[in-house]
Amino acid sequence: MAHLAVAAERSNLALMDLRLALLSLAALLVGKISAKDYVVPPSDVAGFFAKLPKDATRVVFSAAAVYRCEADIVLPDAQFLVVDGAGARLVLGPASLGFTRRIRDQKDAEARTGSRYAIRDFAAIEGGRKAIDLQATLGSAVENVRCTGQSEAAIDLRFCLLAKVSGVLVTSPVRRGIVVRQGDWPGATWSNSQSNHTVLERCRVYAAPTTTQAFTVLHCNGVRMTDCISEGHPCDHDLFLSAAIGGEDDVPAKNTVVKQFTLANFHVEHAVRKASIHVNMPPRAIVDLSHVYWNGRFEAPVIAYVSGQLNLSQVGWWDETFHIATRVAWPRINADRCHASLRMDQVTAGGKRAGALRLVNPLPGNEVLRIDQVRVTRASQ
Repeated sequence: MAHLAVAAERSNLALMDLRLALLSLAALLVGKISAKDYVVPPSDVAGFFAKLPKDATRVVFSAAAVYRCEADIVLPDAQFLVVDGAGARLVLGPASLGFTRRIRDQKDAEARTGSRYAIRDFAAIEGGRKAIDLQATLGSAVENVRCTGQSEAAIDLRFCLLAKVSGVLVTSPVRRGIVVRQGDWPGATWSNSQSNHTVLERCRVYAAPTTTQAFTVLHCNGVRMTDCISEGHPCDHDLFLSAAIGGEDDVPAKNTVVKQFTLANFHVEHAVRKASIHVNMPPRAIVDLSHVYWNGRFEAPVIAYVSGQLNLSQVGWWDETFHIATRVAWPRINADRCHASLRMDQVTAGGKRAGALRLVNPLPGNEVLRIDQVRVTRASQ
């Protein structure tokens, strides 16, 4: 009887192995059926995307070294769509928004955030109003793309939650480089359509003489910038960070849902016209700036402060020309483990200066600088 039991057990194991093998084969076959590549024709890029079959999971720009498109390239709704540049150049017409979506209003945006895109591996996307104009997505990514000469912005992210922009090189944007912001369609507000927890990493903006902002972050919570560079011709701002409601950026921000922002390992290689980093966040929002290196001398402020809890850490170089400009009398600034020349310890100049901190163009009622909420700790030589 024992040998019969052993044989039965072996038979059951064999049947189980067979079932597992069949399930694996079925999964493989389903994968082959459901994942579908399409090659983009060079003759009609916009038309191709407008008629893209529903089963497409990846589109590849592999039919030519150079593609040209005068119109917008409207991305279809998709659970996940890979747009693979395959090393090609894409030349856009002057009115084109590049890769974009059509969003009617906030209700439409909320219904379509389930779409997700990976736009990657273009040797260059040249010209157009924008190269990439993503809206209402969750978890999309833009990787290994060079954007050159866009007139409005190289990359514009609106209501793009958990987005990632990585390894992007922006060259000579006429106005702005990379923008992360809230929606601007009917029904969108500063609190219902943010690009929260978006990450910018290993990105460089090489400014043109007309560039305004290299990086812009508006009304978004939890955004992180790491290992980024701003260089080229002087621009207005390397980073414009704001949560000011109604465009009133000359007064402290009042957005109640923005709580934090992080910048780490940022390299600035040129002069600026207005300020390198502009900070206007809600009073309790944490703004962490660490390992920032400004190479050169600056007449403009390296930081223009309006509002927020600003924390500077491990800023290892501070030239004697550098200064932080504040419009409010009671700035909330902590500097920890920074160069010893970054001092803010004694108010002088008739209440207008405290070491590297200066009260510039103060708001009404802020005529005398106070440093009650300014702290410098563990300064290094």
